[in-house]
Amino acid sequence: MSAAAESPLPPPVDPHAAAREVTRLSVAVAVILIAMKAFALGASGSVSILASLADSALDLAASLATFFAVRWAAAPPDDEHRYGHGKGEAMAALVQAGLIFASTVFIGWEAISRMIDPRPVTGGGWGVAVILASSLLTGWLVWRQTRTIRASGSLAVGADRTHYASDLAGNLVVLIGVASGAWLQAPGLDAAAGLVVAIWIFWGATGLLRRSADHLLDRQAPEADRIAVTEAVLADPRIGGVHRMRTRLAGTTLVVQMHIDLAADLSLQAAHEILEEAERRIQAVRPGADVMIHPDPHGAGPDARTAVPSSLIG
Repeated sequence: MSAAAESPLPPPVDPHAAAREVTRLSVAVAVILIAMKAFALGASGSVSILASLADSALDLAASLATFFAVRWAAAPPDDEHRYGHGKGEAMAALVQAGLIFASTVFIGWEAISRMIDPRPVTGGGWGVAVILASSLLTGWLVWRQTRTIRASGSLAVGADRTHYASDLAGNLVVLIGVASGAWLQAPGLDAAAGLVVAIWIFWGATGLLRRSADHLLDRQAPEADRIAVTEAVLADPRIGGVHRMRTRLAGTTLVVQMHIDLAADLSLQAAHEILEEAERRIQAVRPGADVMIHPDPHGAGPDARTAVPSSLIG
């Protein structure tokens, strides 16, 4: 037997452990960015760097919220939380959205004040160097967060990544503002750049608010998931149809409830076995799903086709 065949397979990735690790990195990066930008602000007096510093300070608060949220959300179900604690991530994302909105008010007010009363920008070289270094560090963190989201599907980590991804775009604006204020003697452009950063951050927060609210208000699962579940159930020819299907997300867990049509003359034991097999097929396409299926005698429920996503109706 070859050495390659004898080598054991790598252990599966623990999604919760991956999320916990990247939240530690996020907090550490936020602290480093705050220190760097505080130094750059003292050296330059740039309002666009002030805007970026305020954003990083809120990033730290958001990263700390994410740090604790992913640990609480990973806790198993208990007597008081039978569906688990997954929505803690959505609550953390909602808090993050509120912090971002608050930061845009502060940054926007300061930028408008500096546009009305421009102040000179000094130490442009330090400002540019710090923003370039922070962009590299932020880009590395976003890359790590993207890998973690693919492994865990964490909403809180996704919200944290939204912050840092918007920082990357905002840093470009800050670079323009610092350079124009320090070397083109146009401090008004620096203030305008700060205002653009505030608007950009506000726009990113609206999407974050919408996603977290959808999760907390039990918006149905994406159509791709509903199609996969429906196809898995209908793979058994003994199941005549699916109706009254409801889906939602509890953290990263897909919760599915549905009625299926079975022959009226089946025994309870036979119907139970069909339901168990259907649940196993759903678990195969969506591991960890929480499934509840109710059998109906064929013809007792509404037309099964009305419960199937439109893309499955041919």
